[in-house]
Amino acid sequence: MSRSWIEDETALLAHYGTPGRPALRKVVHRLTPLYRRWIMASRFCVLCTVGPEGTDGSPRGDDGPVVAELDDRRLAMPDWRGNNRLDSLRNIVRDGRVSLMFMVPGSTNLVRVNGTARLSADEDLRALFDREGRRPATVIVIELAEIYSQCARAVMRAGLWSRDDAGGLPSVGDLLAEATAGEEGGAEYDAGWSKPAARTMW
Repeated sequence: MSRSWIEDETALLAHYGTPGRPALRKVVHRLTPLYRRWIMASRFCVLCTVGPEGTDGSPRGDDGPVVAELDDRRLAMPDWRGNNRLDSLRNIVRDGRVSLMFMVPGSTNLVRVNGTARLSADEDLRALFDREGRRPATVIVIELAEIYSQCARAVMRAGLWSRDDAGGLPSVGDLLAEATAGEEGGAEYDAGWSKPAARTMW
C-alpha cells in the first residue's frame, strides 16, 4: 500500500486550506459570561496532559459542575478518588500544559480549554469541594490560555447522545483478565468492584 505522508505544516495547510473567520474569532482568553454558563453546565470533561513518557487523557466527572471558577482566568478541578495511578497528576507536576474538553449530555457542541495547571493540597482549596466532610486529596488549578467551542460535526456523526452501543462489550474484569493472561480480573473482580466504588465516590 502506498502512503503519502504529510510531514510539515506547509504541506498540511496546502492540503486543508484556510479556516473560516468564525473558527478563528471564537477564541477567548478568559471566562466570558456565555462560556462560563456553558462550562458550569458541564458535569464531565476529558483532561489531557503531557509528560516525558508521552500524553494522557483522563475522564473527570462530578454530580455538579466538574470545575469551579476561582476567577475569570482560573478554574479549579478536584481530584476525587480514582485508581491511584496518578498519570495526569504526575504529568502536571512535571509539565503543566493541559487541555480540557467539556461535554454536556444532549448538546452536540463541546467547549475546549487550553492552559497550564498546578497541583495543590491547600486546605482552603480542598474545602471548596467539601462533601459531608469528604474532600479531594488535591485540587488542580488551571490558568486559562484559550477557550473556544468545538465544531459539532464529530458528535453528530457519532450520534453520541442518541444511541446505546454498550450491549455485549467486555467488562473491566474481562479486560483485566486478558491483560494479565487470566492472573487477575474476571467475574470476581466485576462482582467485587461496584459496592466499594459506590462507597468511595467522594
